[in-house]
Amino acid sequence: MGSVKRKAEEDTNESRPPEKLHKEYCLLGGEEQVACVHDVSYPHGYNYPSSDSNVSRQDLKPAKEFPFKLDPFQAEAIQCLDTGESVMVSAHTSAGKTVVALYAIAMSLRNKQRVIYTSPIKALSNQKFREFKEEFSDVGLMTGDVTIEPNASCLVMTTEIWRSMQYKGSEVTREVAWIIFDEVHYMRDRERGVVWEESIVMAPKNARFVFLSATVPNAKEFADWVAKVHRQPCHIVYTDYRPTPLQHYLFPAGGKGLYLVVDEKGKFREDSFQKALNALVPASEGDRKRENGKFQKGWVVGKTGEDSDIFKMVKMIIQRQYDPVICFSFSKRECEFLAMQMARMDLNNDDEKVNTETIFWSAMDMLSDDDKKLPQVSNMLPLLKRGIGVHHSGLLPILKEVIEILFQEGLIKCLFATETFSIGLNMPAKTVVFTNVRKFDGDKFRWLSSGEYIQMSGRAGRRGIDERGICILMVDEKLEPSTAKLMVKGSADSLNSAFHLSYNMLLNQLRCEDGDPENLLRNSFYQFQADRAIPDLEKQAKVLEEERDSIRIEEEESLEDYYSLLEQYKSLKKDIHDIIFTPKYCLPFLKPGRLVAIQCTKDDQDAPSFSINDEVTWGVILNFERVKGGSGDDGNIKPEDANYTVDILTRCTVWKDEVGKKTIKIVRLKDPGEPAVISIPISQIDSLSVVCLVIPKDLLPVEARQNTLKKVSEVLSRYSKEGMPPLLDPEDDMKIQSSSYKKAVRRTEALENLFEKHDIAKSPLIEQKLMVLHKKKELTAKIKTIKRTMRTSTALAFKDELKSRRRVLRRLGYITRDNVVELKGKVACEISSADELTLTELMFSGVFKDTKVEEMVSLLSCFVWQEKLQDAQKPREELDLLFTQLQDTARRVAKVQLECKVQIDVENFVSSFRPDIMEAVYAWAKGSKFYEIMEITQVFEGSLIRAIRRLEEVLQQLIQAAKSIGETELEAKFEDAVTMIKRDIVFAASLYL
Repeated sequence: MGSVKRKAEEDTNESRPPEKLHKEYCLLGGEEQVACVHDVSYPHGYNYPSSDSNVSRQDLKPAKEFPFKLDPFQAEAIQCLDTGESVMVSAHTSAGKTVVALYAIAMSLRNKQRVIYTSPIKALSNQKFREFKEEFSDVGLMTGDVTIEPNASCLVMTTEIWRSMQYKGSEVTREVAWIIFDEVHYMRDRERGVVWEESIVMAPKNARFVFLSATVPNAKEFADWVAKVHRQPCHIVYTDYRPTPLQHYLFPAGGKGLYLVVDEKGKFREDSFQKALNALVPASEGDRKRENGKFQKGWVVGKTGEDSDIFKMVKMIIQRQYDPVICFSFSKRECEFLAMQMARMDLNNDDEKVNTETIFWSAMDMLSDDDKKLPQVSNMLPLLKRGIGVHHSGLLPILKEVIEILFQEGLIKCLFATETFSIGLNMPAKTVVFTNVRKFDGDKFRWLSSGEYIQMSGRAGRRGIDERGICILMVDEKLEPSTAKLMVKGSADSLNSAFHLSYNMLLNQLRCEDGDPENLLRNSFYQFQADRAIPDLEKQAKVLEEERDSIRIEEEESLEDYYSLLEQYKSLKKDIHDIIFTPKYCLPFLKPGRLVAIQCTKDDQDAPSFSINDEVTWGVILNFERVKGGSGDDGNIKPEDANYTVDILTRCTVWKDEVGKKTIKIVRLKDPGEPAVISIPISQIDSLSVVCLVIPKDLLPVEARQNTLKKVSEVLSRYSKEGMPPLLDPEDDMKIQSSSYKKAVRRTEALENLFEKHDIAKSPLIEQKLMVLHKKKELTAKIKTIKRTMRTSTALAFKDELKSRRRVLRRLGYITRDNVVELKGKVACEISSADELTLTELMFSGVFKDTKVEEMVSLLSCFVWQEKLQDAQKPREELDLLFTQLQDTARRVAKVQLECKVQIDVENFVSSFRPDIMEAVYAWAKGSKFYEIMEITQVFEGSLIRAIRRLEEVLQQLIQAAKSIGETELEAKFEDAVTMIKRDIVFAASLYL
């Protein structure tokens, strides 16, 4: 291992106890810093091979020599491979993990063994195939789109293809000796992560693994799981070492320069950070951009061209020779907009322009003349010649690839990209710029997580070229030091299971000869993590039990009785309040000028109240209005059941925190504060008074509001003997005659009598005693929750859901009572790229048989399109009828699931099938040119191509499904559909192949 020193215990395999952790700290020469940590996970009761067999293995000549000195983590991982044991390599982007994969492939080919290399995305599989093909000739590719040399000794494929091969019992699965899972941290992906878990659990028992992952703090936990499931040792080689250290800078909006906030040694500079925030120039409302119906804070609107921050930023980077630079943005449109702002900048010389044009047109030569005239193609070349590029999922795949090639060749100096560029192929730059530190995650805007920041910032710094990599965060709003610190100094995201059940998985497990859904669940990483949590939960429960048992209360039995009466009383009062303040009863009385009692804002919102009457204050109604977008906007709901808010003038305290967020607290009229108008839901009103005041028309001046509240105080003092002004009587004034109201009132009166007679009611410190009892009850509830979690953890995860899903499959006729897969089940087994139940139901209802091929293809587009389009074109009548059939089928399938106790939102499920590209796909299937269909849809070219390619994937699965049940007529129809759509630019071959 050259200069690598080990600090490890001198013990052999025979003497090492099974549960003992073997750690090696690999140091760089004589340096103090730890370059990598080497752990080993052993399965319980593992029989260690004799040291002789290990020595003989290690005496073999290395399977591959590298023309450079290996890093400690690479050398350690390769040593594990030489001993024939699995290894997980967890290291930063660009650290050189591929070296370990190359060695594993070379070793397998030397030993005449079969090796599988899986990656998360097709584009990455294509790139890796090209890379490995140059190194070793015996390499094949299988991605679903392309199959090249499927009998090769080394097969590159997507993880989904590998999973499918395992379920089908492919010959390859019996021959494979090594499986390389690249980017295994994808296992935490919410939608696709489960594919990794299935593939690892079902992998052949005699196979060995190489897991390549970004840095994950719980790599040891993952290796423990692999060791347990596959009864073999699994090594972990973990390194935080970056060959090229990073410097992190802030660039404040409207500011003049950069501020170094984290230096290359990882030190956070608080003073520099504060200076950067103080230099922020707040954006005006006009400088904010609305995208997809949401306000997106960014750098795109307001100043443009040479005045924009992004232009200044890139100009400075070029002047300081910090290029090439990748500018990350979280919106496809913003990427393009920012690139266009750079159009006046020219970063390439004449020779580079010629080279760019040559590479560009030699790539585009495979396109037809019509496709070469597409706006995306013609608009991109002038930018590329200037050394500026764009990379996002909306680009034509061929354009994306040519841009990657130009970037690798150094012909693109400034690239605007979405975060997908940070995944996969090693394409580093000297500088990385974040044009936003907030991203929209489909639901809301949020700060970037430290894991996302680590992944993208890892692209900065080219090994052997740059002394350091530079990361620049463009900040356009107040950023808390803690948030920024967490982002730039935080740890990577943990690798947590995203396991979930699917019908396809369940049916394939039942169909396999040795398949067993329970076994898959038992061996899942999800179950492993749940089991691991039990000791911690036991400890938590014990601490809480000790705390609860230490609480001693005088007269506890009597106090318990009083507490129970109080809970009943509060519940009944709430029922009465809810009846009085239903819109149909209270709306006629919400007149401007009426005095209302509202609850004061408690300092501790979660603190319980043990007084029969909560503290209230008074105000004046000004107006009420129906809430838009609430339940009342549904056409099926009566207006009287809608939601309403009431504007009330009362006394409040108002203040802003450091980030400008306003907080309003309702206080008593006699307390310090200001007269303010607040908008509250009807439910927050405590009671309505008979008294109505005349209020001024204009309440904007503070004096007018102050005088109005003065009148309210005068009314209150007039009724000070009674305690409050007279209230509207619910029965006499508001005419509430419901039996539930009368029953609740009678019960509260009875409870009030009991309170008066109760022994403990007069006890001193009753409030404090009740608080202590409440605390004890809260602790008991927490203990119960923890114990319930422990019970569900020790039981099989998803056990109830598995039962429910089996019930669904029986009800719909996919399996028999004895769990034998029926015809319908055989069809659903083949479908993994779309909703298997809805698609199978449509197939068996005869919809596909009765429609024209192009209409069928158009209908299938609803299964593969997920982006939400505003103002999407409504499909023509015959397509709309088909879409209605699809919605009806989906609703029926969802209702059956709901009846069988599968958790599902029926309407959400139905609306997940979107008709947005039905017209475009129909035109494509009818033979239209690509530029013609781009004229009738708003979608990005790349997004539409991806959808049509996914559509072809679904059709291939339907061909297999029809074949499996002997439906030759349907099989031929699906094949015709593939022929119709598989043409031209949509299926242009990858430049990497």
